[in-house]
Amino acid sequence: MLHTLVLFCSFCLCWLSLMGMFGTKTNEIMSVMEGNTVTLNTDTDFEKHEDDILWTFGAEKYQIALIQRKKRIFSTSDDVPDGRFRDRLKLDDQTGSLTITNITIQHAGLYQLDISGANLKSKTFSVSVYARLPVPVISSNSSQCSSSSSSSQQNCSLLCSAVNVGHVTLSWYKGPSLLSSISVSDLSISLSLPLEVEYQDKNTYSCVLNNPISNQTTHLDISQLCHTCSTLDPHSPSQQDSPLKMLVSAASGSLLILAAVGIFWISWKCRRTDQEVQNCDEEITYAETTFYKRNTCKLKVKEENHVEYVPVVMR
Repeated sequence: MLHTLVLFCSFCLCWLSLMGMFGTKTNEIMSVMEGNTVTLNTDTDFEKHEDDILWTFGAEKYQIALIQRKKRIFSTSDDVPDGRFRDRLKLDDQTGSLTITNITIQHAGLYQLDISGANLKSKTFSVSVYARLPVPVISSNSSQCSSSSSSSQQNCSLLCSAVNVGHVTLSWYKGPSLLSSISVSDLSISLSLPLEVEYQDKNTYSCVLNNPISNQTTHLDISQLCHTCSTLDPHSPSQQDSPLKMLVSAASGSLLILAAVGIFWISWKCRRTDQEVQNCDEEITYAETTFYKRNTCKLKVKEENHVEYVPVVMR
């Protein structure tokens, strides 16, 4: 018993000496949305002490900020690592707190604070950054419309979708009650979750996309997305008559167009004929008839009183 007590006291003394040597160490978990500003607080009245402060990032412990009061050094290493902190870090010279502006998913990870001097202290911050959520989209799938064999009621198939999301949960709710959900931890993936409801259902349905710090909700309008199967069935009487009605409507429209063209052509033709007749009437010139007295000439034929014949000798 005495031996056990001695061992316990030795352990307590050793632990206290280690705490005095290395100071206190605390951990803090933080979740922020992409684009926001986050401040990592030291929770120390740094101005009253001549302490040095060092901020590091990641498992590699890249130095991103440093304060050395005696040397009057107040600096941030914007280019470490790979320039992801450029123009984003702000260091408070009174408290030593570090602020990251316009934070992105690249800045998620482990941050460590080390204070040396009168306030010997170490603190780590595990920062998770979530992308802004899109609004989920609800669509109907009419090809899967089916009627229940045990009831005259008919069902409507719906699909809620979200694209390019990660570390989220997609859920269907009926009022405040959860119906179904699906979760994913990967980045930039597309999610979809089906739901089947009666087209005359009067309940309130909603699709919710959420992560640990935010959510987006879309409410279902059954009257806009859901219809009876008879409306969508191509073999129903109304659907069979629709092509004939369309054909009759098209034929009627064509006849009206042809009649209008015929009337226009006849009108244009008659107008042109009237113009030509009028132009011909204008071009006719009427001349007066003048009669002249004709003089007849008397021909006097002199008769030959004597005819002489000359003999022809043939050799």
